[in-house]
Amino acid sequence: MTQVNLDPYLVQFALDDKENPKLVQNWSRARRWYLTVLSAFLSLNVGLASSAPAGIATQLKTNFKLSEVVAAMTISVFVVGYCVGPLFWGPLSEQYGRRPIFLVTISIYACFQVGCALSKNATSLIVFRLLSGMFAAAAFTNSSALTSDIWDAKTRGKALAILNLAAFVGPTLAPLVGGYVELQMPWAWLFWILAISAVVCFLLIYFTLPETYAPIILLHKANHLRFKTGDHRYHSPLELIQKQKLHERLAVTLTRPFKIFICEPMLVALTIYMSFIFGCMYLLYEAYPVVFTEGYHFQSESLGLTYLPVLGGYVLGVMGYLLIFNPQYEAAMDRHKTGMLPPEIRLDPAIFGAPLFAITFFWFGQAQSISNGPSHSLSFQMDILSVYFVLGTSYVGCLTWVDRASS
Repeated sequence: MTQVNLDPYLVQFALDDKENPKLVQNWSRARRWYLTVLSAFLSLNVGLASSAPAGIATQLKTNFKLSEVVAAMTISVFVVGYCVGPLFWGPLSEQYGRRPIFLVTISIYACFQVGCALSKNATSLIVFRLLSGMFAAAAFTNSSALTSDIWDAKTRGKALAILNLAAFVGPTLAPLVGGYVELQMPWAWLFWILAISAVVCFLLIYFTLPETYAPIILLHKANHLRFKTGDHRYHSPLELIQKQKLHERLAVTLTRPFKIFICEPMLVALTIYMSFIFGCMYLLYEAYPVVFTEGYHFQSESLGLTYLPVLGGYVLGVMGYLLIFNPQYEAAMDRHKTGMLPPEIRLDPAIFGAPLFAITFFWFGQAQSISNGPSHSLSFQMDILSVYFVLGTSYVGCLTWVDRASS
């Protein structure tokens, strides 16, 4: 059950090992795509939670007597949690596996959604939102890692495109859901809905998601061999690391992201760019109610519909990536028999999209100086569609570059 190596008791995957998730004959494409869609659903779920309070902002300001700035914090602190969470969940998933981290973080995230629903004041709501964002970040971080676990480099771009579409669609659909809640029921029901959807995610993970991280699978194989044979000399590569003291392991695990970030200038530049894109996305979610209700005099029940062109922009961006840029990458892989391609090839969509990203934001601002009218309103929405076409395409290109460079 082990490959020939210098240590006969070091457990590794055999060439035809049925537990190796990378081998096509072991995991069918249908199973891989199911796990990819499940990961996308998790990202969609937590994405909904990130900007959902934008739809119930009026009720929140009335019930808690919030100012505009404090009301905006119900969204911004969740995004702050996004920044903190990955520093823990990514490295910890490499020590304990993808599945346990998913189960723990999603269950705690669901509890914090209940806390939001039961909040009696603005302080408790903001604190629960911050903690929710920290644990929700695991869905984004580990979903990308799971996708890399089960797909080869040639197909990984398609899977990550679907995954990132869900990550962007979630915050876009959230104001629609929140707007419906504000019109039909008390504000707390929004967080009850998010808690229920988190429980559904937990059940799907518990019953259908296997462990996909190869070192953890080998750890399980080593445990099985020790139990079956009674020979405790069998061990996995990960256990060689786990022999270190706990504080030493935590120091190495939790400081690794910072070391990689500092030592890789290209990663620094790419991270800053992606952070800027995310910031612009949430900035627009805050600007939409002001622009369309005050500038174009839309009714609150119609405001959620203005986000639909944004959704269309995401879909167009991913379609452009799948139909134009990903085939180019696959053709390049076919030309290189070794399969080792410069990761910069993944940056083609970002190179194409970066200038258009700036142009469309100028277009966005110019639309505000135009007199109100249905045609101008449609033109304004098409500006946003163009912006998010670039956002979707560039983000997919950048993220797949990071994934390829780190693998």
